[in-house]
Amino acid sequence: MKYYFAPMEGLTDSIFRQVHHKYFPGVDTYYMPFFSPTVHRRLTPREERELPAADGVPFRAVPQVLTRDSDSFLWAAQVCLDRGYDEVNLNCGCPSGTVVAKGKGSGMLGNPETLDRFLGEVFEKTPIAISVKTRLGLEAPEEFYALLEVFNRYPIRELTIHPRVRRQFYSGSADGEMFQWAWENSANPLCFNGDISSPSQAAKLQEAFPGLQSVMIGRGLIADPGMLCGGTDIRLLESYMAELMEAYAAAFGSSRNAMFRLKEHWGLLQSRFPGGEKLFKRLRKSTELGEYNSICSEIFHTLEFK
Repeated sequence: MKYYFAPMEGLTDSIFRQVHHKYFPGVDTYYMPFFSPTVHRRLTPREERELPAADGVPFRAVPQVLTRDSDSFLWAAQVCLDRGYDEVNLNCGCPSGTVVAKGKGSGMLGNPETLDRFLGEVFEKTPIAISVKTRLGLEAPEEFYALLEVFNRYPIRELTIHPRVRRQFYSGSADGEMFQWAWENSANPLCFNGDISSPSQAAKLQEAFPGLQSVMIGRGLIADPGMLCGGTDIRLLESYMAELMEAYAAAFGSSRNAMFRLKEHWGLLQSRFPGGEKLFKRLRKSTELGEYNSICSEIFHTLEFK
């Protein structure tokens, strides 16, 4: 079984990937949060930083592209190839309202004919292997019947399915029955994404779907960053969070901005510290670095770690 780290905007950037890999090996591939090409056909300074040369990082990573324009996608694919990547991932899953309103992300799923035309244009000229990350549709899981018919027409390296529809965002349960149908009818290799919070859950998926070669984990790996290497040790977690703070502060030129970035991680880590509601409420409200560090130390050294 291969384990992928899901692309999560604002959480799994290049700094995070470097530090996570240093402390917690076990991820086979990190999928990068998307970048969205513009008509100017050049990367922004931030995109330059977030898309380093592939041979400059000690792990496998795959860039993700968000666009509904085939020429823009092909330009981005060539940029990724030039930087040494062997795969680019098409985002057909982002549920953000502003993204969907522009017909991007899961907004691409609302019109199978338009999606078919887009895929036909990019697969005809692509210089690099293409994988796709998708949802089941916009409103109803049954939309995926027509969508899979479209996906089956193209040699997608791997089709990652998050078995929810766009309107669910991340609420409710992943639709195992629809993934089962996709497993039985897909012409392309599948990867399961959604609600995986332990290796045992991944093992159950492999048992249910013999031959399933990969799973993609997002929030579960933020909450338990050592999940894939035997579990998260609390002292290692403390060092890891401290190094993330140091790295973000250096990159942002501001400890305050780094602190706010890490609060998003703490929101998912809170479940590991039962009984810590008051401390985490103070952490969320903290505005000064000294106060933040003091509360973090109290969390690590006074609370039970599950």
